[in-house]
Amino acid sequence: MKKIILSTLLLTALYSCKKEGQKTEETATADSLSVTQNTTAQAGTYIPKELSPENVSLHLAKNNDTLYVTNFFATWCGPCMKEIPSFKNKMQELKGKPVKFTFVNLDDKADWDGAVKDFVVENNLGGSVILLDGQKLDQNFFSNNFKQWDGGSIPFTFMRKGEQTDEYLGMMTEEVLNSKIDSFLK
Repeated sequence: MKKIILSTLLLTALYSCKKEGQKTEETATADSLSVTQNTTAQAGTYIPKELSPENVSLHLAKNNDTLYVTNFFATWCGPCMKEIPSFKNKMQELKGKPVKFTFVNLDDKADWDGAVKDFVVENNLGGSVILLDGQKLDQNFFSNNFKQWDGGSIPFTFMRKGEQTDEYLGMMTEEVLNSKIDSFLK
């Protein structure tokens, strides 16, 4: 019963971000999950994989000299879509540096082969997107991984380099993104 209530609360919270039909248009640029590696996938290839909450937690806990920038988003979330171009610009700028960008998609599973696939192909994000089934999340996922985020709204960005972390709830402007990443790379 607790899982049903928590799942319902999580889904309600995630849907608090208004669905907006208008997508941000921009020119696609070549990106990859790791800007330190060259992408081998062809542009437009749809390759996101579903990860369990436990595997996402392992990704978030990586503790080394690489900066991990992890953005939680959904295609129906207007602010999420508006901040993606800033992330893509920064990915291009940091090519060759020890920085990895990951976008964790929280859309309903029913939308993965439609809206999510279209988003990934349109934005050429291929291997940068992870699919996470929100129905598998419980309050422990949030309390074990984050200091601030309780899963109540998106977008949410988590950054980690070694022991240093940063959390940002809400739409991140390009200036804020640049400032936060620059503070990790000093």
